[in-house]
Amino acid sequence: MFRRVLSAAVLVVAAAVLLIAAWPQLLGIQRETGVVQVTTMRGLLTAVALLGAVLFTLIALVSSGVRRFAGALALLLLLFAGIQLAVLTTRGAGDAAFEAKAADDLTVLSWNTLGDQPELETTVGLIVDEDADIVVLPETSEEYARLVQAQLSAAGSPMQLIPLSYDLISKARSTMVLISADLGAYARDDSVGGTDTLPSVLAVPLDGTGPVIVGAHPVAPVPGEMSGWRQGLDWLAARCAGENVILAGDLNSTLDHYTGLDAASDASGGLGGCRDGARLTGNAAVGSWPAVLPTLLGAPIDHVMATPNWDFVGFRVITALDDAGSDHRPVVAQLRPAG
Repeated sequence: MFRRVLSAAVLVVAAAVLLIAAWPQLLGIQRETGVVQVTTMRGLLTAVALLGAVLFTLIALVSSGVRRFAGALALLLLLFAGIQLAVLTTRGAGDAAFEAKAADDLTVLSWNTLGDQPELETTVGLIVDEDADIVVLPETSEEYARLVQAQLSAAGSPMQLIPLSYDLISKARSTMVLISADLGAYARDDSVGGTDTLPSVLAVPLDGTGPVIVGAHPVAPVPGEMSGWRQGLDWLAARCAGENVILAGDLNSTLDHYTGLDAASDASGGLGGCRDGARLTGNAAVGSWPAVLPTLLGAPIDHVMATPNWDFVGFRVITALDDAGSDHRPVVAQLRPAG
């Protein structure tokens, strides 16, 4: 009798845990410690659940003493994996199609360089090859960014550098934004504060006509930094309250974590008033971190977002540079004025 009660209790707890891991938004705990870390890598979680289901199925087949218990666990894991696969399918496993770039289109590129790890020529070549108009480089030193800027200018693609470093000790505490000279002059706006621990750049056009550009890098949701991580998401969501905003960078978060920050953008999976480019183009299940994992097992934490005055006509997680030195993959998006 006790064994049956214990087995039932374990199954109930397991079902509750799996439900929370599958859709924490039901309980409004998507930004709570533990839940955040579990939901960041849905693809990997799905693979683990399927392996667990196979294991418990085999146990149920060979051991009559725990057959019902192991079979029930296998069923729970299969149901959990099914929910995860449904979510991932809805978000999109990858559509790398881009349209021919029109005169008013903007190409936005983001790459966390893990402290200048890629060769300079690799970063410059990526920017030139993608014809990027806006480049966000989290965890990148100003010295490295200025070398990139100089080589771009020599290649006929002059860009303005908007740097921000919280200190010169750790390159992780620097974020660089490069903006094409064709977009006019920009200046950094520090009047509304910033993200805790790691810097996010707010760049505004001096003539007031271009998009406000946010180079995002909130701190990762690790023990001791959860409040800073939540503050970073809140700060970024507030920046998306404008009418013409483009936000890109390593957000250390996925679509699961944005629910409730702004009701208007919940449907599109965006942050605040910004819509997520990967979600809108069928790429939101493609992982950008870590680069050592297959894309469908990784975490889609690198984003390009924009307010509704921009349409996304292309988005891609770039996999050709997985051995370039960074633990992140670059992401690139093509934006077109809505209308």
